[in-house]
Amino acid sequence: MRALWAFAVGGFRRYAQYRSATLAGAVTNSVFGLLRAGITTSAVASAGGRIGGYDTAAVLAYAWLSQAVIAPVHVFGWTDVAERIRTGDLVTDLSRPVDLQLQFLAADLGRAAYVLLPRGLPPLIVGGLTFGLKLPVTPLPYLLGAVSLLLAVLLSFAGRFLLNLAAFWLIDLRGAASLYVITSNLLCGLLVPVSWMPTWLRTIAAATPFPSMVQAPVDVLSGRLTGAAAAGSLGVQAFWVVAVLLLGRLVLLRATRRLVIQGG
Repeated sequence: MRALWAFAVGGFRRYAQYRSATLAGAVTNSVFGLLRAGITTSAVASAGGRIGGYDTAAVLAYAWLSQAVIAPVHVFGWTDVAERIRTGDLVTDLSRPVDLQLQFLAADLGRAAYVLLPRGLPPLIVGGLTFGLKLPVTPLPYLLGAVSLLLAVLLSFAGRFLLNLAAFWLIDLRGAASLYVITSNLLCGLLVPVSWMPTWLRTIAAATPFPSMVQAPVDVLSGRLTGAAAAGSLGVQAFWVVAVLLLGRLVLLRATRRLVIQGG
């Protein structure tokens, strides 16, 4: 546990060095929040005041909360493991007396802990000052939302780690990584709420772990899911976390049985 704590602290400190990038990311998230809030509220208004279960207040909460969680959840590209596989540096990681998957998971949790407030709060503040933001006034949605957000971070890491392991067999991961980002961003509820999608696409999304990365924590934090519905959402998230982490472990065991370093 001390070693894993050291990796987590290292992940926190690593991202704390990039203060300008953090500021730029907060500004970008806030600007995109303004765009998404404007577009989604216009869509709701043109649909008669309600669409896919969202009225204006609900869709504003969705737009700003989704912008707040995308940094800690990390829904975009990440190829740290793949790069270390390509260069051969992964040999050093494998030689440490700490499980490889847990090393990177601990570091990713440290990263998420650092970016949570400086990247998550600015969009919420901007949203409250511009469009207005209606959030729950009781503590339970935030407590459940914190658990949901943690599960989303774990699931996002599990998916990214599994994708990176493809570098054991692929010389260039960029194509697969781009396809993963496009697919996950569409199905996780980042672009539009999953309930706004056509029935066939909602069915596909429900069969994947992606809605548990953004849609689920946003629904819990906003109070859109409460009681048994919120508990059920957390259960689905926990299932996908365990399933994808286990799949990553199996693939890692298969890959390291015969390790060939592409970098020489």
